[in-house]
Amino acid sequence: MSYRDAMNARVRSEERRAEIVRAALEVIAERGYRGASLGAVAERVGLTQQGLLHYFPTKEALLVAVLQERDQWDAVPHSRWRVDLLASLVDYNAMRPGIVQTFSALLGESVTEDHPARAYFTDRYREVRQTMVDVLRAEYGDRLPNGLTPDRTAPLLVAVMDGLQYQWLLDPESVDMPAAFRDFLALLGERVD
Repeated sequence: MSYRDAMNARVRSEERRAEIVRAALEVIAERGYRGASLGAVAERVGLTQQGLLHYFPTKEALLVAVLQERDQWDAVPHSRWRVDLLASLVDYNAMRPGIVQTFSALLGESVTEDHPARAYFTDRYREVRQTMVDVLRAEYGDRLPNGLTPDRTAPLLVAVMDGLQYQWLLDPESVDMPAAFRDFLALLGERVD
């Protein structure tokens, strides 16, 4: 096989993997992780289950790829986060309910001891809380205008963001997620436009 053929094969393989990850996102959003099968994902992309296993040898490997892909969509360098960008992230999430639904379904399922994404979400939340502490400290110093410290406020900020997502997914006509998040920022002392 020539170098060019090898590179073309590699590109096709990466494209196929990306297609499988997108299909897995859809299936998990519809059925949850436990209800999603490799067979259902394979069917969506026109593969047999055995063919899918060529790209992802286990369901857990596919789940990790799905979570990593989702994180890439929201990636902002740690030093570039600001409080006002958090409102933009909430706005962005309101435009992609399928992704929010998948994330929320996996998060809800991951609280069980044996779930393969439990360690991922535990580590992710530890990192997100620390990022929020850093963002709040950079914006307000050691005390927010409401008197709380960044360390005490960060878990509340994360809880509001994720809690609003659940409420919005359940009743989007009644919950204006972006507006409610801006209201929360006002409670922190952030000027809201």
